[in-house]
Amino acid sequence: MSEPTTPRAAGRTTLVTGASSGIGEEFARRAAQRGHGLVLVARRATLLDDLAEDIRETYGTPVEVLPADLSTREGVAAVAERLSADGRSGAPPVDLLVNNAGRGDGGVFAEQDPEDIDHMIDVNVRAVLCLTRAVLPVQIARRAAGETVRMGVINVSSLAGEPAANPGGAVYGGGKKFVTLWSESVAAEVRKKGVHVTAVLPGFVRTDMTRAVQERGLPEFAFVSKAQIVRDALRAWSAGRSRVVPGAQYKTADGLLRVLPRSVVRALARRMA
Repeated sequence: MSEPTTPRAAGRTTLVTGASSGIGEEFARRAAQRGHGLVLVARRATLLDDLAEDIRETYGTPVEVLPADLSTREGVAAVAERLSADGRSGAPPVDLLVNNAGRGDGGVFAEQDPEDIDHMIDVNVRAVLCLTRAVLPVQIARRAAGETVRMGVINVSSLAGEPAANPGGAVYGGGKKFVTLWSESVAAEVRKKGVHVTAVLPGFVRTDMTRAVQERGLPEFAFVSKAQIVRDALRAWSAGRSRVVPGAQYKTADGLLRVLPRSVVRALARRMA
């Protein structure tokens, strides 16, 4: 096993959901570069094991693997139990939770499979709430006891939740809108307790989940790299900001969505859909 490329950051631990690929894998690697221990969560155990071994060999940092399906109550409960560890049981407490796991099933709402809708809401909304609720009390108590390390949560939301309408993505966009608003609200609640919550709202990014979008032939400037998303998310979280939109093109789009009349935004959304 190779030596760490950076010193361990005082035993800090980051838990990433949806860590087996895409943005989640990028978060995991960036945390390992910073010397953090990792807890990797995803459904695909084989991919998690391969990633964990690669990170251990590359960065020399400890990695726990926790396979879990966050569309199930059992999967959420298993991860929540790990997040509730305060260090007294031997498992290191989690300093940063990254809620990245998500489903992006699209389609006209009245024609979507009800089971697909349930699974998308369970992963994109319910799991995010439950896991954040599991870790925040532990982090708040640790801060109250005098720990000074930065602690909190990063929630990967989406700019798809910001328009006045999202035809063909009503459930996905509506869920992400909830996550963003809820994250900003919780951030305001815990700020004075020394814990930070940040919602990151990416636009299009090249991942397995966005393969259908990529096949539409969108221009290259429409995509933001996974590295930039993770870099901007971590910077915003470190600065105590509750919301960040990665990429100059999407910062501009976000600003326009805030000032254009909702009727105009709805008309544009219909034409794009």
